[in-house]
Amino acid sequence: MNAKELHDKTPDQLREELENLKKESFNLRFQQATGQMENTSGIKTARRSAARVKTILNQKAAQAAAETTAE
Repeated sequence: MNAKELHDKTPDQLREELENLKKESFNLRFQQATGQMENTSGIKTARRSAARVKTILNQKAAQAAAETTAE
């Protein structure tokens, strides 16, 4: 999922997406530890996607804070 698609989502949807990515990351790490993982790049993409979601959540929070102080 790219950043443009994430910007269109609400903060609640982003938090839900972050939770799903964390679960996916955990499952991938578990697969790697047990030797069941075939595609090792999945860990990297899940981690980066989670970071992308966190960044956009922080941007939206900063924007909301700026709007309240401007009023």
